[in-house]
Amino acid sequence: MSNAIGTRVHRSHLPLVAAATGGTPSRRPVWFMRQAGRSLPEYRAIRANHGMLESCFDPELVCEITMQPVRRHDVDAAILFSDIVVPLKAAGIDLDIVAGTGPVIAEPVRTPADVDRIPRLEPAAVGAIAHGVRLLLEQLDDAALIGFAGAPFTLASYLIEGGPSRNYERTKAMMHGDPQTWSKLMGRLADITIAFLQVQLDAGVDAIQLFDSWAGMLSAADYETYVAPHSTRVLAEIAHYGVPRIHFGVGTGELLAPMAHAGADVIGVDWRVPLDEAARRVGPGKAVQGNLDPTLLFAGPEVVEREVRRVVADGERAIAAGAVGHIFNLGHGVLPATDPDVLTRVVELVHSI
Repeated sequence: MSNAIGTRVHRSHLPLVAAATGGTPSRRPVWFMRQAGRSLPEYRAIRANHGMLESCFDPELVCEITMQPVRRHDVDAAILFSDIVVPLKAAGIDLDIVAGTGPVIAEPVRTPADVDRIPRLEPAAVGAIAHGVRLLLEQLDDAALIGFAGAPFTLASYLIEGGPSRNYERTKAMMHGDPQTWSKLMGRLADITIAFLQVQLDAGVDAIQLFDSWAGMLSAADYETYVAPHSTRVLAEIAHYGVPRIHFGVGTGELLAPMAHAGADVIGVDWRVPLDEAARRVGPGKAVQGNLDPTLLFAGPEVVEREVRRVVADGERAIAAGAVGHIFNLGHGVLPATDPDVLTRVVELVHSI
């Protein structure tokens, strides 16, 4: 069975794929969110001469940056180097990624007319990303390649607020005060997200991760009413590819059950909820991913070892509670000042347990 014509067959033997689908991995899979990034000197060397968005649309740079942590750390998965706003940029939305700030939208979306102006994403506009995936598949042997996209709610929050936000007041105001416009916006963004993921899946990625990074700002009721239907549609539209679908958000302990019901195969868990408790909230039949607090990587080798072993033990208890597998990760992304050698030692330790 192949993802698409001309791509490789599904690689169920890979540790990450096996753990995600109830198989028996040859070793406990481990990778890190934001593993390709500012913690690596080789990444900083590339970025000294290339902007963020420029790098995301250059297939050779995408391939090189994605491979850097695989070579350095021996992680079990590479995650495609990109950004959640890449499909918005490719669709024609005027935005930039500003150092120290994040995505900044030139003309925020706040009215029905603004929503009507959001274009569709044409697959050709992200052809460079598909090319990058194909280059990566030529180099990756024993590591899975994870594609990803931002979930509609997180994309909507950037578009409405105009950039990162602390309180999401404009987003929540539209959600509650103009639910018709909100629903139309979320539908448009779901279309873009689906198209972006399909390009990556057609090119041959082994798994995908849907980042709803800021969903933790919502109550469970708001999530289920205004957000879950759209994430559910995204995950349903790519189900036929037969690859593991991972769903992750920050601060989503109260949302783990409804996020699981949206249709993912693996639920990412941040550091606030132990994995075994997360498995009980999610219910049986799904794998869990996580969830070492990324700040603990600064606490010294004894603390790091103790906490890695605790997370692994929590993962075992999660499996006993009904999870089909455990993928070791951080509870959020690698912090820029993290010592890369610490990450390498974490991988070695996880593989040795």
